[in-house]
Amino acid sequence: MNKHSRLMQIMRVALALASASAACLGQNAHAQVVYAKPLAYPARGQTPYQQSTDDGACYSWAKQQTGFDPAWAATSPAPVMAPGGQRVVGAARGAATGAVAGAIAGDAGRGAAAGAAIGTMVGGIEHRQERRTAGAYNAQAVANNEAGTSSYWRAWGACMSGRGYTVN
Repeated sequence: MNKHSRLMQIMRVALALASASAACLGQNAHAQVVYAKPLAYPARGQTPYQQSTDDGACYSWAKQQTGFDPAWAATSPAPVMAPGGQRVVGAARGAATGAVAGAIAGDAGRGAAAGAAIGTMVGGIEHRQERRTAGAYNAQAVANNEAGTSSYWRAWGACMSGRGYTVN
């Protein structure tokens, strides 16, 4: 087998290993917390029509007071996902760089193999950092959503209680 064929074989193996490791790790799915609307029971004999009217008025008031809209929270964007492929790109870059360095030293195949291994590790480090950043962003978004939702429903409940409803 000549040096070129061996180099190509090593690069294919390195890329296949990098692709397989990236596919196995996958992406973490972040569950979004969904809050149920509290129940309001008419305490003064309000009709269903009156309850609906009061509910709408309290919705608007609570939204104004808290700056939070539960309808918006229900349609909030999907969690941020870290892109993949850093290991594959790192392996390819490393293999190319290693092949050049190895060719100068007299063994392009070994250089490509070493470069691919190092490139895969560097790509893995980049991927983990991007996953951490995305995870922190998602955790902050969930915390903000939970705080806003809790504050909104407390305001809505106060409004409905003031209009003569028992809120659970």
